[in-house]
Amino acid sequence: MRIGIDLGGTKIEAIALADRGEIVARTRIATPRAYVATLDALTEIVAEIERLAGERGSIGIGIPGTATPAGLVKNANSTWLIGEPLGRDLEARLGRPVRLKNDANCFAISEAADGAAAGADVVFGVILGTGVGGGIVVGGRALDGPNLIAGEWGHNPLPWISAEEVPGPPCYCGRRGCIETFLSGPGLERDFAERSGMSATSQSIVAGAERGDVQALAAMGRYHDRLARALASVINVLDPTVIVLGGGMSNVPALAETVSALLPQYVFSDTVVTRVVKNMHGDSSGVRGAAWLWAVGER
Repeated sequence: MRIGIDLGGTKIEAIALADRGEIVARTRIATPRAYVATLDALTEIVAEIERLAGERGSIGIGIPGTATPAGLVKNANSTWLIGEPLGRDLEARLGRPVRLKNDANCFAISEAADGAAAGADVVFGVILGTGVGGGIVVGGRALDGPNLIAGEWGHNPLPWISAEEVPGPPCYCGRRGCIETFLSGPGLERDFAERSGMSATSQSIVAGAERGDVQALAAMGRYHDRLARALASVINVLDPTVIVLGGGMSNVPALAETVSALLPQYVFSDTVVTRVVKNMHGDSSGVRGAAWLWAVGER
């Protein structure tokens, strides 16, 4: 049995996969905002998923950021993980090897294998959630890169930034104007509050736009255009076959279609054949990819 865990900014989800890839158990809990509490939560969720499945399993975890060769977490928007030996600490607690990989890479692996990008040669998987990340899969294999940051588009500056957007919001990475500060769920909420003078959750902003609320419609219009600019810069560099949208913001109605229609304004080509699609496996995609960090029967 293979256990996959998605360590998100707001929730931790775990699944157990049988040999053929079917999900035999699933559970989720809220994500604590402290390192030791996160270790406790991960230990507890492994125990719970093994209780539900009735079997011990291998463990793969999709994390925000990545683990360095020394085993320390870097580049995590869950900043309490940065610099911590997450894998080693979990192995000591659980008494078995643990494999860590960037959560966006896990998402991209899942969608490229048998999801919305199945059969595509070059896939860019996008996470639009509490943070903004990306993963690249070529020929069915995830690219990590020598610096372990392949696909980290969320910490590039927003392309073709306007005078109104300069210098951009501050980012936890120490810079301003990162794509993440505009396209994350909290980024949408900040933009709406600054322009309207009202606070609202990302879900209520999306719902307001559906009802025709003027302020919400304007906020979503800005979001669509910023996402199109950000993805166009990826297409200009990587030229992927398919871009798969994941994370909570991927549930915005017709997001992929709306952004696809805007891409020709920004892509350096007279044609844009890259497909932008919503994920097939929903919230399960990242956690499925984490489970697949281990092959069937591997221990």
